[in-house]
Amino acid sequence: MASLNEPGTTVRAPRAPWLTLKRRETIEGWLFVSPTLIGFLIFFLGPLIAVVFYSLSEWNLLSQDTIFVGLANYEDALTQNPDFWQVIRNSVIFAAGLVPMNMALALALAMALARPFRGVVFFRTIFFAPVVTSAVAWAIVWKFLLQGDAGAVNQMLATVGIDGPNWLREPNWAMAAVIVTRVLKMVGLNMILYIAALQSIPRDYEEAARLEGASEWQIFRMVIWPLLAPTTLIIMVITTIGSFKVFDHIYLMTGGGPENGTLVLAFYIYQQAFEFFEIGYASALAMIMFVIVLALTVVQLILRQKGST
Repeated sequence: MASLNEPGTTVRAPRAPWLTLKRRETIEGWLFVSPTLIGFLIFFLGPLIAVVFYSLSEWNLLSQDTIFVGLANYEDALTQNPDFWQVIRNSVIFAAGLVPMNMALALALAMALARPFRGVVFFRTIFFAPVVTSAVAWAIVWKFLLQGDAGAVNQMLATVGIDGPNWLREPNWAMAAVIVTRVLKMVGLNMILYIAALQSIPRDYEEAARLEGASEWQIFRMVIWPLLAPTTLIIMVITTIGSFKVFDHIYLMTGGGPENGTLVLAFYIYQQAFEFFEIGYASALAMIMFVIVLALTVVQLILRQKGST
């Protein structure tokens, strides 16, 4: 038997293991992100591809007939359907009223409740409670409160000699009523975000400004507000997206009326899909809403970058 040390004997190098440290780290990394990646593929990318496909077809949910029509659904919405532009107008009015009102009220509440004082936790809880309250219950309660003469709001106004309108049945008041109730429902979330941002600002900045003789308004405008800019951008983007996705308040309080005065895009998409069973047309409307929200988000980011330079 030949020895390993004899001349002419070939010694094979040990084979490297398949599961090296680098390969194991790669596998562990993919396993770590796999739940998020699978969720993204199933709940976002997959439905997005399906909506794009449906928007290019005419699919009736009742008959299950599918016909490829290309961009006909988009052309119909943008050039032939007069209701579409009224819906876009209503959506813009809703967002233009809700976003600044929500942010201004949230900032005012945060400024008042950011510093510790007796009962501050109670007041924070009171203003945040509507956020975790059922949206259905909130809308139904406000629908009863805002009825005509039988509503509690008008009864309270009558005690001071004011004849309140039928808030949800008059076109000039219905949109305002829905906006205000939505603001009261969601303002607590933005209030908490602003409180967290205010508490992260070092008190030394304010003290230094006071030593320089700055007034409270100058301190807010020159010190606090610039430092709140990143939080303000996040709140603005989140609130804008939420304002275009609102559905429950419209469905439960006004049903899009009166005279389509509160018919916003999200509710209009629901009508086309589940009342008229035009899935293809509703998918095209959903893609249009996606593009609008994406464009508004990009514009806000660009304005923020220009403001910071």
